[in-house]
Amino acid sequence: MSRERRLPLVLALAAAVVGVLAVASPRAEAELQVGFYNATCPIAEGVVFAEMHAILHEDPTLAPSLLRMHYHDCFVQGCDGSIMLRSRRGTAERDATPNRSMRGYDAIERIKARLETLCPLTVSCADIIAMAARDAVYLSKGPWYGVETGRRDGNVTVAEYAENDLAPPDSNIVDVKTFFSVKSLTAKDIVVLFGSHSIGTSHCEAFRKRLYNFTGAMDQDPSLDARYARQLRKLCPRRGGGRGRRAKVPMDPGSGFTFDLSYYRHVLATGGLFQSDGSLLHDPATRGYVERMANASSPDEYYQDFAAAMVKMGRTDVLPDSLGEVRATCGVFVD
Repeated sequence: MSRERRLPLVLALAAAVVGVLAVASPRAEAELQVGFYNATCPIAEGVVFAEMHAILHEDPTLAPSLLRMHYHDCFVQGCDGSIMLRSRRGTAERDATPNRSMRGYDAIERIKARLETLCPLTVSCADIIAMAARDAVYLSKGPWYGVETGRRDGNVTVAEYAENDLAPPDSNIVDVKTFFSVKSLTAKDIVVLFGSHSIGTSHCEAFRKRLYNFTGAMDQDPSLDARYARQLRKLCPRRGGGRGRRAKVPMDPGSGFTFDLSYYRHVLATGGLFQSDGSLLHDPATRGYVERMANASSPDEYYQDFAAAMVKMGRTDVLPDSLGEVRATCGVFVD
């Protein structure tokens, strides 16, 4: 079946949404389900997809960041859109170290603004982030999957929470499993979700320690392939100034814009870009999955697993109606 035939009909109608107004109806209790907005804003997914298609046509490098945004949102206080909130004091989640390189905030606001003209105060920012992540994957030649919607937006954002709840790229497998287990995600979920590193780039600082000071003795991570390490050192000099400071390194060399299985082949052959990527080889369960996907002739199994893991992650600590809200602008607190 072609990708076009797999795409739901509602998205094929996305180009026709201009000038269409949704008729509001009483909002049901917040409960995640595919098609949550069918009654209140039936064009919601079509609008998001149309905007994402235009956004990624203008800048395809935003796809991995918008996928990453959903992960960073869900792991900090749950999937509540709080990563979008701006703080005048520089103390919001988006100000935390793990989010300083995040891009795509303007893209989410662009989608939100379009939806506000059609279905005011109906579609939450948290749901837009979740749908945009799915569309980023699909438009990068990855799988299509149904996104459960019905999330409410949170109004608390604390940089320290992001610092504490997001696994750093130099995590070992024990640390990674700890970060994910507190979100009720399993070892399989970890190795599946790490496959999202098949698209995107990283700045050198995220893995420089692995090249030059792995144990604090000015050494290199011995699990990193020697040839790959030499390539990385050329791109990321020890001192990190000039070209090295600005360099962006693909997380999956040769396939950085295509959502596919080559990430697993890269990890198995080289140890991956981040220490956390390489850590997948240090646990029997995660290593077994890496090996199977690296040698798979078709991505079908992975695509099914990825869809299931994303839906599961998207249920993390979702706010009920009584505790959440729907903001008109994702980055602005409701008075």
